Amino acid sequence: MAKVTKEMMIGELLQIDADAVAPVLFDIGMHCLGCPASQMETIEEAAEVHGIDADELVRVLNEKLEEASAE
Repeated sequence: MAKVTKEMMIGELLQIDADAVAPVLFDIGMHCLGCPASQMETIEEAAEVHGIDADELVRVLNEKLEEASAE
């Protein structure tokens, strides 16, 4: 399983498992996941724009992906 990092692009993250990560991003206010510009934004950049701690977001995303792969 891929490990999420702050440097990963949002588009790359969604390709790993959109079903697992999209709800996390929607819950913190990232509603423009389909926007072409957001696909080329890093997780760190998106977190900064939305006032979210990037390290905490990465932790939660990795946790969700681990849970999804265990199912």
